[in-house]
Amino acid sequence: MKIKRIMIAAPKSGSGKTTVTCALLQALKNKGEAPVAFKCGPDYIDPMFHEKALGVPSYNLDTFFTGREQTGQLFENHAAGAKVAVMEGVMGLYDGLGGIQEEGSSYHLAKITGTPVVLVADVKGMGRSILPFLAGFLQYDTERLIRGVILNRISERLYETIKPMIEKELHLSVTGFLPEKEGFHVGSRHLGLVMPDELEGIKGRLAKLSAEFEKTVSLPDIMRIAGSAGEVEKAGTGSQSEDESEEEAGWGRAADDLERGVGWGKPAGESMRKDGVETKPVIAVARDEAFCFYYRDNLLLLQENGARLVWFSPLHDERLPDACNGLLIGGGYPELYAEKLSKNITMRKSVREAVERGMPVVAECGGFMYLHGALIDREGTSYAMAGVIPAKCYDTGKLVRFGYIEMQEKKSCFLPEGSKIKGHEFHYYDSTCNGEDIMAVKPVTGKGYFCVIEEENKWMGFPHLYYPSNPAFAKLFVEKAGVYGKEI
Repeated sequence: MKIKRIMIAAPKSGSGKTTVTCALLQALKNKGEAPVAFKCGPDYIDPMFHEKALGVPSYNLDTFFTGREQTGQLFENHAAGAKVAVMEGVMGLYDGLGGIQEEGSSYHLAKITGTPVVLVADVKGMGRSILPFLAGFLQYDTERLIRGVILNRISERLYETIKPMIEKELHLSVTGFLPEKEGFHVGSRHLGLVMPDELEGIKGRLAKLSAEFEKTVSLPDIMRIAGSAGEVEKAGTGSQSEDESEEEAGWGRAADDLERGVGWGKPAGESMRKDGVETKPVIAVARDEAFCFYYRDNLLLLQENGARLVWFSPLHDERLPDACNGLLIGGGYPELYAEKLSKNITMRKSVREAVERGMPVVAECGGFMYLHGALIDREGTSYAMAGVIPAKCYDTGKLVRFGYIEMQEKKSCFLPEGSKIKGHEFHYYDSTCNGEDIMAVKPVTGKGYFCVIEEENKWMGFPHLYYPSNPAFAKLFVEKAGVYGKEI
């Protein structure tokens, strides 16, 4: 497969990667280039900005979650049909597992997919020191993937002086600059960037940002670098089997369904299987301002395994959708909407009664918090939640857990016996009952701890899961929903 592609990376977090990526995506879209976006690593919010800029989905790629071959295959599946792919890096270019390994880094993803890199370097307060700063990154670039640099927070006068020096001494294309200017950044909070919907006039702002971007950054130079990418190395070896071809086509169909919004609203009637007899298991997915952290590939896997997905809002709806057979409540910011969630008594009751009836439920991080008896915010105010878990979650005022983990069940419920699934944690809240049914292990240190409340039809805990790291999880979840649907 050959497609123009580029990675926007940086020496460190906070350098302006998301700003540049969104401006670039908007500019490419304006010129009819039909871009597709990817985010390196376990990030939910950056892809939301990509989607606001693009109007089409953005996908996560993570070499720790899915390894070399599967990551390459996911890229090919999602990039098919696009004219250009834009990847946004994570943290510093070379920062991977534990901040010290290559695996999981932006550079590892660029290497696996053969993607040229353009660095966004925040050079405020620097002059000629920019050269040795960049030279160090080039020295570490064993694959010669760094092809360009955008200088952020620099005056036009200094830029015009330093650009020829960089290109002459380092043989590195300087594709443009961003001046230090109000409106040339997006805000942040303790868990990352603010949500796109929280920014007033986000579409207009992105359009303005993109117009400014094109004044100081050379889009032709970036496209030239993107066009220098060769063939994407085919994942795996040997010829593709008929089953593999059908599976890949299925991913495409599921992606198309998500694009068109199939199953993303309230149920519009029974969705029949080809034989016209059985209905698909319906999984209700929480989606609103409080719950919005979902990997698109997780949702696609649920669909591929036969589920029909319908959205509901714990904030705004009175009860769960009719005829749902499973419940998925992802992460988000329930603490910011605790009072409103608490006041929606009918929804809290609907969720609690559904789980008590045995409806299969998967709740991650923010969803796990919502299922508690109470949520206690930073000020010490207690808000009643769904009451599925007789415990309280509370703000600790500090980061409780952060980073990648591998998880294995004590007793096989959602995974084949002895198998593992990968995920990550990032939360400031803790619980008086975190669960002890799963052993989580940090990949670098090997340190482990117990977490997650798990029963035959329940997976509830702080970890965020990445289903493609063990697709059996999605399969078994859908199967449980199907069995429950036949029993009620």
